[in-house]
Amino acid sequence: MGQGRLPAHLGLACCLLLLLLLGGSGGLGSRGPPPQGAWEEEQGTVAEGGPWGRTRYEAVKKHLGAVGALSKQYWQYLACKVWQEGCEEEEESSPSPGWSLPVVGQDYLEILSAWYCGFGKCCKTGDCRIVNNITGLEADLSGQLHGQHLAKEVVVQAVQGFLRRPRPEKALVLSFHGWSGTGKNFVARMVASHLYRDGLKSECVRVFISLFHFPHHKYVDSYKAQLKKQISETVQLCKQSLFIFDEAEKLHFSLLDAIKPFMARYDNEGQVDYRRSIFLFLSNLGGNTINEVALDFWRAGRAREEISMEFLEQRLRLELQEPEENGYARSHLLEENLVDFFVPFLPLEYHHVKLCARDAFLARGLPYTEAALDEVARMMVFVPTEEKLFSAQGCKSVSQRINYFLP
Repeated sequence: MGQGRLPAHLGLACCLLLLLLLGGSGGLGSRGPPPQGAWEEEQGTVAEGGPWGRTRYEAVKKHLGAVGALSKQYWQYLACKVWQEGCEEEEESSPSPGWSLPVVGQDYLEILSAWYCGFGKCCKTGDCRIVNNITGLEADLSGQLHGQHLAKEVVVQAVQGFLRRPRPEKALVLSFHGWSGTGKNFVARMVASHLYRDGLKSECVRVFISLFHFPHHKYVDSYKAQLKKQISETVQLCKQSLFIFDEAEKLHFSLLDAIKPFMARYDNEGQVDYRRSIFLFLSNLGGNTINEVALDFWRAGRAREEISMEFLEQRLRLELQEPEENGYARSHLLEENLVDFFVPFLPLEYHHVKLCARDAFLARGLPYTEAALDEVARMMVFVPTEEKLFSAQGCKSVSQRINYFLP
C-alpha cells in the first residue's frame, strides 16, 4: 500500500483491528492452544530467575513478535477485503494453515466492508454508482428495441469500445437521429440504466430538454454559464458522467459551441478530465432522409436489415450540414468532427408496432391476444398515403392505447 493512502484508512483500520483483537474466544485468532513446551519453559524460567531473566526476556520478545506479525496479517487482510490493495502480498505472506480470523472479527469485517463500499470506494469499476453492464445492455436492446438493427449494433459497440479504453482521447459523443417514437429516448434510458446503478436518477447522469431547460434565446448567455457549470460539477462528482440532450435540434447553436470544450480532445493536464464522459444528443433531424432510404429499399424489394451504416450515415451527414435554422448546422460540432457516431433510427412498420404493443401489455402484467395487438396497431396513422408503410408516431403512444382494452 502506498504511503499516501495509509493516513486516510488508519483511523478506520485501527478501530477495526481493536474489534478484531477483542473478538472471539480465541483471542488473537484461532490458533488453538500454544505449544505446551514453550509455556512450561517460561514458567520454569520465572521460578528460577525472576521476571526479568534472560530466558523470560526472550520468551516475551518472541510473543510480542508473534502479536506484531498477526497484527500485520489483520491489516493486510483488511486492506485486501476493503480496498483491494496488497492482496498478492496477503496471499504470499499468509500465516500457517491453522490461522484464521475469529468469527466475531469476520462479522465485524463484513459489516465494515459493506459500510465502506456504500461510499463507492471498492467496486469493480472503482465507483459503486457505476455498473457498466454491457451484457445487460446488449440483451435488453436485442429483446426490446424493435426494427433498429443499426442502432443496436452501433450503440453497443461504441459504448463497449469506449469503456474498454483506459485513457480515451476524448469524451464519447453519440448523436441519435430519426422520427419521433422510433426509440431514441428508449435507448438513452437503456444506456443510463445499464451503466449506472440508479439509472436516470443517478447523480452521474444529467438530462437536458431543450425547450424546458433553455426556452428563451434572449437568456442564452445565462444558459451557457449554467450549463458549463453543471457539466463541470457533475464530472468532478462523477468521473464517468452521462449527459443527455433531448430535442437537440432546438438547442441554440451557441449552447452547443459552449460545451464543445467538454467533448474535444483533452490536452490540459492538471485540470478536470472530461475524457470519460458520454454525451448523447437526441434529434428528429435527419428523419426524412432516413425514411426515404428505408422506403427505397422496401420498393426495391430489399429487406431493411440490408441498410448499412456506411450507406445511411453519408446521407445523414449531408442533411445535417444543410444551412437551415438548426443548432447542428450553425455550431462547430460537425465542422470539428466532435460527434463520434451518427446513429440512425429507422421508421417503424406495422409488425414493429405490434411488438411494442406486446411489450406494453407484458410490462403491465396484462394478458393479450393477437387480435388485441392488431387492434392497437390499426389505431396508429401510417404513411406514405399510398403505401401506408411506416407509423407516423412510431411506438410513442402505444402504451396509452392499450388502456382501451382494460376491463
